[in-house]
Amino acid sequence: MDNINPATGHAYGTIPRSDAQDVEAAVAAAKAAFPSWSTLPAAKRSEWLMKVANGIEARMEELALAESTDNGKPLSLARAVDIPRARDNFKFYATAILHDAYETHDMGIDGFNYTLRQPIGVAGCISPWNLPLYLFSWKIAPALAAGNTVVAKPSEVTPATAYLLSKILDEIDFPKGVLNLVHGLGAETGAAIVEHSDTAVISFTGGTATGKAISKVAAPMFKKLSLELGGKNANIIFDDCDFDEALKTSVRSSFANQGQICLCGSRIYVQRGIYEKFKEAFIERVKGLTVADPLSDEARMGAIVSEDHLNKVLSYIELAKEEGGVLLHGGHKVELEGRCKDGYFIAPTVFENLPATCRTNQEEIFGPLVTLTPFDTEEEALALANGTAYGLASTIWTTNLKVAHRMAAGIHAGIIWVNCWLLRDLRTPFGGVKQSGVGREGGFEALRFFTEPKNVCIKL
Repeated sequence: MDNINPATGHAYGTIPRSDAQDVEAAVAAAKAAFPSWSTLPAAKRSEWLMKVANGIEARMEELALAESTDNGKPLSLARAVDIPRARDNFKFYATAILHDAYETHDMGIDGFNYTLRQPIGVAGCISPWNLPLYLFSWKIAPALAAGNTVVAKPSEVTPATAYLLSKILDEIDFPKGVLNLVHGLGAETGAAIVEHSDTAVISFTGGTATGKAISKVAAPMFKKLSLELGGKNANIIFDDCDFDEALKTSVRSSFANQGQICLCGSRIYVQRGIYEKFKEAFIERVKGLTVADPLSDEARMGAIVSEDHLNKVLSYIELAKEEGGVLLHGGHKVELEGRCKDGYFIAPTVFENLPATCRTNQEEIFGPLVTLTPFDTEEEALALANGTAYGLASTIWTTNLKVAHRMAAGIHAGIIWVNCWLLRDLRTPFGGVKQSGVGREGGFEALRFFTEPKNVCIKL
């Protein structure tokens, strides 16, 4: 299959369209490697993961360039966020597994219980295109640290850094069969991983519709599932906020990675007392977001990941107009010159005057399109925040601690940021509620997911 550079609109390489036979070979290799890897002491597994992390560190610039070329994101973003985080994911779980602890329950003179957490077997890990190596490693590292072997599929839209990861594994002589990377289409390769009788645990990040399809297959097979799905996140700004900080961060949380982050705040609710002031300042800042060649120093926004996704976002812009939205900025494809003349670029787009129940405010668009809406009371803000089928993340801006606590407790979402956005501690649980997913990733939650608890009761 052609691998397209979204900044140019042209193929710059090819990737294999693997099928069920390739998955069968990968699962067989993982199954054969499981006994030795699962019984390897945690300290030895830790050493291997640290070698992978160091391999990523050694190829930092090459990986960042590959991520920018493959995904369309600004090179500066790949350098600052994507590749360092991929390295840190391996480092984190290399050390976390050394501090994993088992539970004991004393029964007095009768005896005691202790709980073992043992690796499950072959894990299937399927990751999305928006943060390719970042989220790929977020699944692979804890699965390996816990003692599982892995069959992993990167998105066919952004396969380059996963390929380079396989080169790193070869360079450090990583044990064969422990981590197997299979490229291909989700409906073919991904489906084969989910359907295989020997993949006992599946970790998937992607769209809600695909998550539903995976559940239909995996649930009757009693596979353990982690599904990190879509989001339609609310950014709630009260009139007592730190205005400058809320403004600056809201622009970033709206348009980072062209709005192609599941945690982006696409619904911005501003208390009426500062709504007009915020709207004017927000639009002025958005005008300063330069859409440019992702490899250029001035690029603050790069290309949309694919032509199909470009057309999806453009269709939602037209829908927002049909639903009565007032276009405040953007709303069009950006035409660049030179090597990017055929690339997939959209101006950062802002609408207001859209009802809470319209499709633009209800459906995940996953692009550089946000809506501004005023609210009056705390109760109204809470109802608006909870008024979608999604529940991944939310951001609250207020200097009133009581309001912050009440809103954080009342919002139906897995992650709440107060006076910040994307401030991440890798020890904390990550995931959503409702149609935003099932299960949690991150920290010891991920190690627990990739293991099964076994209780041992000893009578004295």
